[in-house]
Amino acid sequence: MLPDMSASQTGSPVDSAILLKNIPRGRPKSGRLWKTTRTNRYSEIKKDKPLRSSWSEKMARKAEQKSVKNLEKELKEGRTKELEEKRKRQEEKKKRKMENEKKSEIVQTIKNTAKIKRMKKKQLRQIEKR
Repeated sequence: MLPDMSASQTGSPVDSAILLKNIPRGRPKSGRLWKTTRTNRYSEIKKDKPLRSSWSEKMARKAEQKSVKNLEKELKEGRTKELEEKRKRQEEKKKRKMENEKKSEIVQTIKNTAKIKRMKKKQLRQIEKR
């Protein structure tokens, strides 16, 4: 027998692991050459414990978020109120303008209704009944 073979058969698991690592890796069947072999199991990987905050910190953060939300709500309500007031003012202004225009109009009454029949289309369009 060869001396190398006898040492590998009787060797410890550490020796066999070293030998397995030294075996050259062949071309994978899938063709994905960039993929590496897994060295550790998922359970063996050391995981960091998540950061935990205390109850008082959580409640403080919650209160802060609530105050920010209330402030946003107040600002939004203020903005909608301003817009509503502006819209009302514009409507009132438009109404006043129309009333003033009606007051300042020069009106001529048509007493002879036969004139209406003789009028042209453009003149008829300008006539308003009140």
